[in-house]
Amino acid sequence: MTQYLISFNDGAMDHIPAEEMPDVGKASHEVVQEAVNAGVWVFGAGLERQRASIVATDGTVTDGPYPETKEVIGGFSVVDVATREEALAWAAKIAAACRCLQEVRELMPDPETDAMLRQADSRG
Repeated sequence: MTQYLISFNDGAMDHIPAEEMPDVGKASHEVVQEAVNAGVWVFGAGLERQRASIVATDGTVTDGPYPETKEVIGGFSVVDVATREEALAWAAKIAAACRCLQEVRELMPDPETDAMLRQADSRG
């Protein structure tokens, strides 16, 4: 299986009237429950609307985002599916529930980290 990041930009849901947000929340949670039931849900969250902190390689911390950044992530989901087409299908469900466009990107596999997690799980 392959993991995919499904995300939307900060502000992508600003067009939704406040009185409709409970319906959007309900619809999005229904998609999450469907993904959980299907065994493909890994993790997801909305991001607080705040300035990011940028940490440099020397540990220096500055307020971000980078000046050239035009868009930042407002929320995301990670699904673990067999094909890109399946990831796109889940993104379509999320887009309909959240009423905004979704970007889909494949995550790079990391067998070494996966092995570390399996070892940690086996230790209980």
